[in-house]
Amino acid sequence: MSEGRTTQTRLARVWELTRLVAEEFRKRDLLTYASAIAFRGLVALVPLTLLGLGLLGALGFQDVWRETVAPALEGRLTRPVYEGIDYSVERILSSGTAGLIAFAAALLLWDLAWAVGAVMSALNRIHDVEERRSLGRRLLVRVWLAGAVGICLIGAALAVLAAPKLADGALDVVVGIGRWVVGVTLLGLAVGLLFRYAPAERPQAKWASAGSVLVIASWIVASLLFRFYVTTVADFKTAIGSLTVFLVLTAYVFTSAAIFIVGAQLDELLRMDAEEGESVGVFELLRAAFGRPG
Repeated sequence: MSEGRTTQTRLARVWELTRLVAEEFRKRDLLTYASAIAFRGLVALVPLTLLGLGLLGALGFQDVWRETVAPALEGRLTRPVYEGIDYSVERILSSGTAGLIAFAAALLLWDLAWAVGAVMSALNRIHDVEERRSLGRRLLVRVWLAGAVGICLIGAALAVLAAPKLADGALDVVVGIGRWVVGVTLLGLAVGLLFRYAPAERPQAKWASAGSVLVIASWIVASLLFRFYVTTVADFKTAIGSLTVFLVLTAYVFTSAAIFIVGAQLDELLRMDAEEGESVGVFELLRAAFGRPG
């Protein structure tokens, strides 16, 4: 009975915390910012994929496509569609030249810079700060953050996909665990950099990292659900299935953007509780929801 009451209490506190964050979303119109970030993220997926494939070809990791990705797609696509995709990817892998990589990197930097601009506006709104940086400084921040985030994303993808090709035998287990540690660390670094340096006024480092944990954990769950849908539920051999996957991809990217905003908003609420005496009860709600029962 006691355990049942404890579970009910935790769920009630989680619901209260959810309502509190949802109210902040409504007041600050944060879903609009999440939509803007998601749109720029979708656009950036094209050069991100092109750059990733170019690097795989240049580094000699063509087997990642041929032995890991392609077999997973072959049974779920119609033969003409699969052959078209495989032909295009093989062409990119075989021509992973410096020119292709430079073009994809420049295009990715451009698209990510626009995404960072949307992030900057969202975080300024969350922190209730006015943008007073000069145009030149804002552009500089956009570019270096876009470059840093792009490096983290590409590095995380290469670590997860290509690392298993570097080890055999007993090292497989170590590399298998290490690649996920490296991937998650790089994603956490990207989120932390955005939380810390994108807003007009920098929050303290501890508040720029607290929400990163929530963001990364939620991203992992969302990514696993998306992977489950793509590999188990989706049927790309039908017209409806092919269209649905684009809707699901859009929903996944939007969910990722919303999760990022939630993490930033949670950081701000925690900061208000701890530093400004504007207690909104977040510490208490988190302790009651996720702490050890007394």
